[in-house]
Amino acid sequence: MLTRKQQELLLFIHDRLGKDGISPSFDEMKDALKLKSKSGIHRLISGLEERGFIRRLPHRARALEVTRLPTPPKVKEAVQKGVAEVKSAAQKLGVASSRAARAVAEGLSPLPLLGRIAAGTAIEALRDHSRSIDVPAHLLGRGEHYVLEVAGDSMAEAGILDGDNAVIQQCDRVDNGAIAVALIDGQEVTLKSFYRKGSMVDLVPANHNYQTMSYPTERVRVQGRLVGLLRQY
Repeated sequence: MLTRKQQELLLFIHDRLGKDGISPSFDEMKDALKLKSKSGIHRLISGLEERGFIRRLPHRARALEVTRLPTPPKVKEAVQKGVAEVKSAAQKLGVASSRAARAVAEGLSPLPLLGRIAAGTAIEALRDHSRSIDVPAHLLGRGEHYVLEVAGDSMAEAGILDGDNAVIQQCDRVDNGAIAVALIDGQEVTLKSFYRKGSMVDLVPANHNYQTMSYPTERVRVQGRLVGLLRQY
């Protein structure tokens, strides 16, 4: 890194070489940098030469050659940021690749963990595509699958507990009695046993402390059906 005076002198020499084809005299350098003596210029020249920014040409008076210029701070910052981002991306890719390879070897499939789903009062689903979870492949059938974290205890009597990860097969229709992901009024999502009765849909809990929720069919859309559970102890 150059000092402010070294950079000023280097740019002054570069500018004069470009205009006149000859480097400025020591007196001109002293005056341009507002120094009191030429000894300061000698020190600056030696410093630039040691750092490889200029080269003295032998057997020629006032013969200096600018070999390189300092990188502008903003450019340098952008380059450093770009290098850091590339390294970070490469590291993440390496981690993701090794994780994927390990998952395949262990018979696992990484699925997106999209957020939380209520097994109690309906709540808004949180969609976070940046997270994933490894799921045993034998739980998965045809089609697309995803995972939702269970919040609440309204399905406890069906063995679905708060904090479980529900493995969901994406679909828009289920048979009566299936445990389904139901979207209510396009805003709230819940996990319940699904029953269609004429123009109405009943979403039935598996906990005697909760009541069945009934809606007109046009207010409820099926988002998928439960095909498996993952639990940490």
